[in-house]
Amino acid sequence: MRIAYGDLIGGISGDMFVGAMLDLGLPLNRLKSELKKIPTLNYRLEVAKKTIHSIGATRFHVICPDQEAGRSWRQIQSLVNRSSLPPAVKEAGIKIFARLAEAEGKIHRIAPEKVHFHEIGATDSIVDIMAAATGTHELGIDAFHFSRIPLGRGLTRALHGPLPVPGPATLELLKGLPVQGIDLDGETVTPTGAAILSTLGKSFGAQPSMTMEKIGYGAGQRDFPNRPNVFRLVIGTDATPWSQEEMLVIETNIDDMNPEFYDYVFDRLLAAGARDVFLSPVQMKKNRPGTLLRVIAEPKDRDTLARIILSETSTIGVRYYPVGRIILKRISERLKTPYGTIRVKVVEEPDGTKRVAPEYDDLKRIAAAKKIPLKLLYDELARSSKK
Repeated sequence: MRIAYGDLIGGISGDMFVGAMLDLGLPLNRLKSELKKIPTLNYRLEVAKKTIHSIGATRFHVICPDQEAGRSWRQIQSLVNRSSLPPAVKEAGIKIFARLAEAEGKIHRIAPEKVHFHEIGATDSIVDIMAAATGTHELGIDAFHFSRIPLGRGLTRALHGPLPVPGPATLELLKGLPVQGIDLDGETVTPTGAAILSTLGKSFGAQPSMTMEKIGYGAGQRDFPNRPNVFRLVIGTDATPWSQEEMLVIETNIDDMNPEFYDYVFDRLLAAGARDVFLSPVQMKKNRPGTLLRVIAEPKDRDTLARIILSETSTIGVRYYPVGRIILKRISERLKTPYGTIRVKVVEEPDGTKRVAPEYDDLKRIAAAKKIPLKLLYDELARSSKK
């Protein structure tokens, strides 16, 4: 697996992210030709080498007309969909913009589909985000990991006046991720940079085990006196037989709810993105027996899942804390069998051997339709998958 580690030495912005990709080998002409597939955009690219605190880096800059109207989320989505970019690039770009729309909608108290971007809807931000998606595709990066996120302080000027640093959209995008305040007056993470790393990042913290191949540095626009304003990107291959992710545990103790309701709560949590939901018996205060409801989820889903727990159960509060997890590599496939097509997970064990696990829902459906004992069907499929 090809992975990348982004080290936020001076922070991150869209242009720093793309600059680092160019610095480690993304061909500029290839990037330009791909970006031309997006219709109606008026801009030119400026790429230059720069030395920051003795570190050689690449500066990526999108130059646009001075006067440019903002765009709505729907307009941006339509623009990307109308392009002739590869489907994977379109999907990644739209996911990043969807995160931005969700964050902006929450700040302005409107639905995401009604968000009208100003600075972020300008051509330079669209090019930054689609260039990041294109670079990810061209460099064949399967997963991104990032360092902890440094946040400066102070004020910055936006279209509608001064804003605090970090900006409201930036903080909204970084909820659930590990951040650290640093002694620096100025913006270290832009909304575009926050959207890219929060969408693409699989873990945040120490550099994962990897065999390093290439290293690139993206240059920021400002010069910081006590910190190189660069974003470092390291690309290599995963040196472990598993992958790692940073997740959240959201949990609460309940002792006064009808247990029949848990089935419905499980369905809602899983449908909203929870990776796992489970119950454990606990002994609570006053020696009352209770139930520990625990949810494992991606950090970005914290608020959505907490809202479901608070509205669908009798609890009056939840706890949450970050947790890392190691998972074996696996892919999903469709297996043709004498009983029909069944979805399976192909899991790679630490010693390199493969294990096939049929999807339970497909087994249940076929067993009921064919009137075959489910256990016999499972054993038959397990035997055939080893041939």
